[in-house]
Amino acid sequence: MALFMDVHTLPGPVSAEEAATAHQADLRTQGRYGVDYKSYWVDEEHGRIFCLVEAPDADAAASVHREAHGLVADALYPVREGE
Repeated sequence: MALFMDVHTLPGPVSAEEAATAHQADLRTQGRYGVDYKSYWVDEEHGRIFCLVEAPDADAAASVHREAHGLVADALYPVREGE
């Protein structure tokens, strides 16, 4: 499995509650795709959400977002955990 960080840029501010709701939808959906959404961070003022996900590939990670809530990431980067 690979580790990815994705970035969502929304057209306006986003609340922590909205991000939490989307993350819960991801958690309910992820098992069907063999994906594990680890954590997320929110920049409420600038409407950005960042998600850390372990997935077989980028397509599987994107499929979870698409099915769970439709908020597909603008960018998805393979990352490696620092030592």
